[in-house]
Amino acid sequence: MKSAWSGLLVAFSLYSAVPVPQVQWEKRTMRWALGFLPLVGVLVGALEWLWFAFCTHFAAETLFYAAGAALIPLIVSGGIHLDGLCDTCDALCSFGDREKRLAILKDPHVGAFGPLWLAAFLLAEAGCFAQVYARPALLPLAVCGFAVARCLGGCKIVLTPCAKDSGLARMFADNSDKKTVAVMLVLESVLLLAAAGLLVCTVPHGLGTAIIWAVVLLLWYGAHERLTRRVFGGITGDLAGFCISFSELLSLACATLGGLML
Repeated sequence: MKSAWSGLLVAFSLYSAVPVPQVQWEKRTMRWALGFLPLVGVLVGALEWLWFAFCTHFAAETLFYAAGAALIPLIVSGGIHLDGLCDTCDALCSFGDREKRLAILKDPHVGAFGPLWLAAFLLAEAGCFAQVYARPALLPLAVCGFAVARCLGGCKIVLTPCAKDSGLARMFADNSDKKTVAVMLVLESVLLLAAAGLLVCTVPHGLGTAIIWAVVLLLWYGAHERLTRRVFGGITGDLAGFCISFSELLSLACATLGGLML
């Protein structure tokens, strides 16, 4: 029980900006930490739901809602996953060899392409939120997507070989009980997908959209795995953050496009 509580604190201390008691990072405290990573997404989803309820109650303007909704994941996570998105886009757009791209991921400085793609990502996210606000029937897909995205990102770290002998991904991979954490994350993914399906099953074509959403995320997981292994030779913390961020956007896009077709 103590190890589970320590793992929860480690997960929130690194992957969120929520103030929690600090524990020493070691094998005993980190063994199940990644299994609690989706709970950060649950918190984001809950805040998104409350923000939507607040804006609809007071008839807020669409732009006001969309801007706030796009900022909530950034505020809760502290931007750690968006940092991975920015660095990965810099590395991919360099068109260099594997060593150069890994060096770019490690470089604390940011290049020209990362901020451009980060701005495009936030703009796309805000646009999707604005459309979901207009047609919110499939909002549960977007809300659950934040937790599912972190399930996928956690699986990347415990199931994919690391590209480097150092870094956060390597540290978590080496100190995790990989088999137990992988089972935890898969079960959490199934429960979250099922919960989202139940929440939208009464909406016309809602269940079908939820199934398409699950398939899209599965395809993205496979595409990211291929990119990770072929281009970088394995996973890093930045690549896991890239996976999480883009998974969130895909969930939003499915909720948006599904709402348009209702």
